Amino acid sequence: MTTITPDGTIYSLTGPETAPVVILIHGLGLNKNCWQWMIPDLVDRYRILNYDLYGHGGSRMPNATPNLSLFSEQLADLLNHCAITNGVIVGFSLGGMIARRFAQDAPDRSKGMVILHSPHKRNMAAQTAILKRVEQARNMGPQSTIEAALERWFTDDFRAFNPKLMDTIRQWVTANPKDVYHKIYQVLATGIDEIVKPNPPVACPTLVITGSEDFGNSPDMARAIASEIEGAKSLILKKLRHMALAEAPEAVNKPVREFIDSLESVSYTHLTLPTKA
Repeated sequence: MTTITPDGTIYSLTGPETAPVVILIHGLGLNKNCWQWMIPDLVDRYRILNYDLYGHGGSRMPNATPNLSLFSEQLADLLNHCAITNGVIVGFSLGGMIARRFAQDAPDRSKGMVILHSPHKRNMAAQTAILKRVEQARNMGPQSTIEAALERWFTDDFRAFNPKLMDTIRQWVTANPKDVYHKIYQVLATGIDEIVKPNPPVACPTLVITGSEDFGNSPDMARAIASEIEGAKSLILKKLRHMALAEAPEAVNKPVREFIDSLESVSYTHLTLPTKA
């Protein structure tokens, strides 16, 4: 069931009412439907809170210049509305940045984190490239960036053999309003400075995952994120790009489920996860 908060956030809650909570935060240009490949592998044991960020899907437009703190406040307000004390936060791409911001802002509410395909500090060439895409989106809207995005997000063969899925994701991205999309894209491009070398440090158990071919959110970035969070683990998925959660759900969902289960059953310090080169 989908509901809207008084503040204008569209969300859904599924799974056992008394179960531990898992909060899903989507990435730039997407919406809560992007979790359709993960929710079935979690909902039997966990209460799943899934929502649209401001400026995306059915949620309202941001009422201030977008930044990570604004999206962190949106999550805090949503948890308050749902009477949720804390949960494990799973964030994809921009959602992974928001998860890290929230873990700094409200450490007592972040029971654990899974950061999927999310950036760390970029080199000059990569930063120049993303800022050019922000400007392209500013001038011509999200439809001007989507084709190149699909090439970065999916492997060539998968993209070629799944045209209906590509059309669905095109529709999600191009539905974003031009006058807001580029402002949120700017957060993806420059918000990283808020969360690199976090101070105060993030203390919750964390798993960081990316694909070996996710060049915008590289294995080195995943390892750098993990290195800044005590006890964090990183996992690199071979031969996958940015949207592995849609291209190869089993490769993502299995370690995510095992990690979340471990927070309920064993000490995180005794968890061993494979790291793939």
